Amino acid sequence: MSDPATRSSADEELEDLLRQWRNMQDAQPQPFFYSRVRARLVGEATGERQPLRTWLRWPSYAALLGIVLLLSGDGAALRSAEPVIHYQLDGGPPAPLPARR
Repeated sequence: MSDPATRSSADEELEDLLRQWRNMQDAQPQPFFYSRVRARLVGEATGERQPLRTWLRWPSYAALLGIVLLLSGDGAALRSAEPVIHYQLDGGPPAPLPARR
């Protein structure tokens, strides 16, 4: 079990700390803080957005899309255009392919 003597001293320390916090003055912002914030907000609002930035990003988006499509495909871009020739193991002529039905 806990010792009641140590509990009362902990309670007293907590009460002292809370009393100190209640007696503290509220923090005040530095002089001209709000005027500086307002000036910065007005300056950002009047600045024009340049559409050039958006246009500069589009080629990189197109390149990224091309890479994703190339890597995620079924390999159709990597296939050879020449037909595959099947040779028999004994070195004879190619075996005929079965007809489709």
